[in-house]
Parts: sequence; structure tokens; C-alpha cells
Amino acid sequence: MTRKDFLQLGLAGGGAAALGTLEVLARTLDNSDTVMPAYFIGHGSPMNAIEDNRHSEEWKHIKTGTEAPRMILCVSAHWLTRGTYITSNVTPPTIHDFGGFPQALFDVQYPAPGSPELAKEVASEIYSVQAQLTEDWGLDHGTWSVLKHIRPQADIPVLQLSIDYKEPASFHYALGRELAKLRRKGVLIIGSGNMVHNLRMVAWDHTAEQDYGYDWALQMNETFNEKLLNRDFDALVNYQQWGEAARNAIPTPDHYYPMLYTLGLVEKDDELALFNNSVIMGSLSMTSFSLTQKF
Repeated sequence: MTRKDFLQLGLAGGGAAALGTLEVLARTLDNSDTVMPAYFIGHGSPMNAIEDNRHSEEWKHIKTGTEAPRMILCVSAHWLTRGTYITSNVTPPTIHDFGGFPQALFDVQYPAPGSPELAKEVASEIYSVQAQLTEDWGLDHGTWSVLKHIRPQADIPVLQLSIDYKEPASFHYALGRELAKLRRKGVLIIGSGNMVHNLRMVAWDHTAEQDYGYDWALQMNETFNEKLLNRDFDALVNYQQWGEAARNAIPTPDHYYPMLYTLGLVEKDDELALFNNSVIMGSLSMTSFSLTQKF
């Protein structure tokens, strides 16, 4: 039964009270039939926020669904906590969590609203841990550097979910599974990090090259892509199995964990598509992927 059928039924036989109840049921039906896309985005340098390059150009073409999302929920590599937190600010600040960049980058503001009510809704979907609401964070560059291109209007409520850094990879994948139902409630979910991320080994003498990667970085990027496309998610959760190459690619898992949240969102009818598939500066991958329904 369609939403229109529900409303016609309410008008025919139930009056205002019945119509109100059927409106709720209709919204539920709409939510269950409509699945928002979801993304993992390799965000790279904060400078991508103000530069027009091949990576930020791809972000401009990211689709947020046939209808605007009710809210955007981001899991950024740059908010690490003990425990699980959700931003509940009415007006989340734009956090410039970096140094040594041009003033133009510090001047960027992303004035999207927040919402305590939506934060409570997100928390209610998490049952394995007690998610806490906080106003002690805002939108860090893992979030606003990409949303500035995806949704430049900054007109949709944006919330961040923290990464409990004391927990293992399996925890973050499982928590992503709990959040998956939000895709049927009008929520666009984005994980923002980098699958290959080793700042200590950046090849500064190759910054001008479009694609330059150490052998181990190229190897791990290819391995990650193969596992993603074959939906071998267990292997991606247990990434330590790949030995030295994985240790070089993921010396610390902060930028890797957001990808696991996006994996947790996968539904059986999703099409997983790679984009921005590249390794740059020797030891960083910009590889990203989308989840969209096949029909």
C-alpha cells in the first residue's frame, strides 16, 4: 500500500484522529521503502576544503538521495573519545583542528545547524553501549571539509558520532550495523577518514604528482578494494592479518575505523561503487566508496 492509499483510507473512514495515526504509519512506510545512500570518503588534507581538484570535484557530484536528508551523521577520524558520544549542539561550531595551513582555511565556516532532538533519536538506535550526548564538540575538518563540497548550503542538521578509541575494529563495525536502520529514516551517513594513512612516511618530494604510492601502499589499496567489492568484510575488520604492509598502511587505526562504520551500513540490495581511487604522496589513499540501492 502506498502513502497515498493510507491517506485516502484515513479520509474515507477515520476522521482527523485516524488520519493522524495513518500519517505516522505512512511516514513509517515511506521510511522503510526509501533507503538513503551512505558513503566512506577519503578526506585527505584539510586543504581539499578550499581547493578545486579532482578529489573535491568528485565530492561535488555526490548524491544525497532523491529527497534531501533529514540530517547528516558523520563519523570522523578526528573525534576520538573514551565512550561513544553524539554532538547535540543547536549550533555546532566549525572546529579548525590543525595547524600550519593558510589563513584562508581557518576562515572557513560551515554553519550547519545541529539538533538535540535528532541526537536523541540517533542515541536511541544504539543498544550495545550507552551513547551520550555532548556539546563539547562540533564539526571537525573530517566533516566540514567534505560537506562544504557535498552540501555547500549548510542547510541540513549535521551531527557527529565519536569513535571510542579504546575499542577494537569489530566494535566499530558492529556499531555501524546498529546505525544502519537510520538510512531508512532519512539519515545520510558518512564515514570520513583514509584507508591508507601514514603521515610519518609521506613523500613530500612527490606532492605534485597526481598518483604516487609506495609499493606497500598500492598493495594495500588494491587489497582493500578487492575485499570491498567482494564484500569480504570480515577480512577488512581483521586487517592485521596482512602483516607489515597493513602496519605501514594503518600505523594507527583512527582514519581506518570510519570506513568500518560505513561497511556496517551495507544492505543486501546496495551497490558498492569505488570513486577517487588513488594513492597520493606515497602513503595516503583517497579511495572512497558509495552505497546506493540498485533499484
